[in-house]
Amino acid sequence: MISGITTGVHAQYNCGALSPASIASEQTYSRAHTFLRVPHADHAGAGDFAVLGVPLDIATSNRPGARLGPDAVRSASAQLAELKSYPGGFDPLSHVRIVDLGDALLDFGFPHTIPAAIEEAAFNVVSAGAFLCALGGDHFISYPLLKAHARKYGQLALIHFDAHPDTWTPRTGPGGEVEINHGTMFAQAIHDGLIDPSRSSQIGIRTWVDDPMGMNIFDSMAVAAKGPDQIVAMVKALAGDAPCYLTVDIDCLDPAFAPGTGTPVMGGLTPRELLAMLRGLDGLRIVGCDVVEVAPAYDQAGITALAAATVVYEEACRFARMHGARAISYPVPGKSLARNAAQ
Repeated sequence: MISGITTGVHAQYNCGALSPASIASEQTYSRAHTFLRVPHADHAGAGDFAVLGVPLDIATSNRPGARLGPDAVRSASAQLAELKSYPGGFDPLSHVRIVDLGDALLDFGFPHTIPAAIEEAAFNVVSAGAFLCALGGDHFISYPLLKAHARKYGQLALIHFDAHPDTWTPRTGPGGEVEINHGTMFAQAIHDGLIDPSRSSQIGIRTWVDDPMGMNIFDSMAVAAKGPDQIVAMVKALAGDAPCYLTVDIDCLDPAFAPGTGTPVMGGLTPRELLAMLRGLDGLRIVGCDVVEVAPAYDQAGITALAAATVVYEEACRFARMHGARAISYPVPGKSLARNAAQ
């Protein structure tokens, strides 16, 4: 079935044929789930921006269920394909070849093979030259994803939205093996040299860790006090021109806005704050991203999945602006539509 906004994509990515106005040819609640209903592809070279599900939740410390997150995010994204972006007024699919690679194949019968499987699935995308956006899954998946990106780009600056710093000290087992779960993986990533903590930022934090390991923490109270614009300015100054990896744990949002997650924490960011900061990251050298910890069993009316889908959509819009999309905004009363020449 060829329909609506994906029509041009099926036709050799004839981007000029893509239009949200044609979405009436198919209901938002129909068809197999891919992100934004873009084509499913079996190799990353088919697109510029590749979505990959990583359905893992065996590293979570509280409520499981994030393995079902990728499908929930894809389902929630269908309505985002109906209209042009807001703000901006453009269709990102007219500027970016987005493909959905489905989910990484993880062998739960041999769990010790899973980290390497995630890393290789991600590196296949990165080495093909596509921008990777991974859908979790619990937050442990960021560790092998960082390894894959560091193989190409070297040490990374981490831009991390979360309720938790995830730098708790890993335990060591009797055989010398090191524990890595969804609360210790960034401590291990720093230890491994994957990320530079001095250039990295953690935003929305509201849980305590004794050793922040040199990370720059902008907690949820700082965001409320300073506002998104000031926070983003400091984040960008710290990162500079370093290759950046963006990771968004959906529990950065207050549970009022994102109840469907494994470890909700009161006092979080509002969706407006999160979106304002994501939109302010233009100009950073972001080389990959993930959105994690959507656990649909605890969701209410799909609002957590919608929040996560919107985060990915915002990344697609940022990518589109990098590739020529011109953003417009609603006019101030009495003035005409103003185009932002910088975008």
